[in-house]
Amino acid sequence: MSTRTPARTSTPPAERTERTLRGSVRRHPLTWFFTLAYGLSWVAWLPYVLSGNGLGVWHVTFPGGAGASQLTGVLPGAYLGPIGSALLIIALTEGRAGLRTWRSRMTRFKVSRRWYLAVLVSVPLALTLASAALSGDGPAQPSATVLLAFLPGLAAQMVTTGLAEEPGWREFAMPRMQRRLGPLAATLAVGVLWGCWHLPLFLTDWGGGPDVAWTEPVEFVATATLFSFVMTWVFNRSGESMPLVMLLHCGVNNYFSVAGEDLFPGMSHADVTHAFFLASLAGAVVALAATRGRLGLPERQPTRTGAAAG
Repeated sequence: MSTRTPARTSTPPAERTERTLRGSVRRHPLTWFFTLAYGLSWVAWLPYVLSGNGLGVWHVTFPGGAGASQLTGVLPGAYLGPIGSALLIIALTEGRAGLRTWRSRMTRFKVSRRWYLAVLVSVPLALTLASAALSGDGPAQPSATVLLAFLPGLAAQMVTTGLAEEPGWREFAMPRMQRRLGPLAATLAVGVLWGCWHLPLFLTDWGGGPDVAWTEPVEFVATATLFSFVMTWVFNRSGESMPLVMLLHCGVNNYFSVAGEDLFPGMSHADVTHAFFLASLAGAVVALAATRGRLGLPERQPTRTGAAAG
């Protein structure tokens, strides 16, 4: 009497590919995040880089001048890259639980009012002091237009720059990088990657391009890296409050967009870049010295294996 061996069912190639891809994303979420953040943003920015706002290869100009054209030329790629990649990776690797954690950090508004006051005051103060040191002159009296536009401008920055970038770089990447590398190495890595992500934009109006000296993007990446130490400290000390981190980031953009030229009319674009570098350097030194390099990350408590076994 013979027995039949059950026939083996083969997995369709498309299903095998899906399983392999999903498994790769789960094993290497950070690698996939950084790859997608760069790839999606840079591809989406290509029309802007090639247009009349950039290299001029494509004879189309995004309307609105150097400022307003960024809403249509830069912002879609910024949204598609960091925040889009982060949500995709979280959905694939952690499912609904991961998305709930992401939402929890993104809506963590309940921190001490002193934090909000400190960020709102310290950012313009530090940038004003740095600008004054470089210009050799004090700030001018701010106009009524600047005073009226400052808070609305900050709100606009929060839902554009802040929402596009920080849910990826700080909310997704930073906790995972800190668990693997510690606060110093994680901040250094994320800071450099965050800064380099902007590099194609130096070929456009955004970065004063297309003909910029090589020192300008290098200084920008160095500044972004130094500023990241301040952002990591605020992120850790505030209990990973993303609204506060976004406010810190957007405070810098808003200062230079709304108030900088009005307060220091004689400063050049290079002077503005140097002022941000100087303020970021001072902030990084203070954050590192005050926290002895921990940047607000609590020390890991040793596990009591003996007590657990007993």
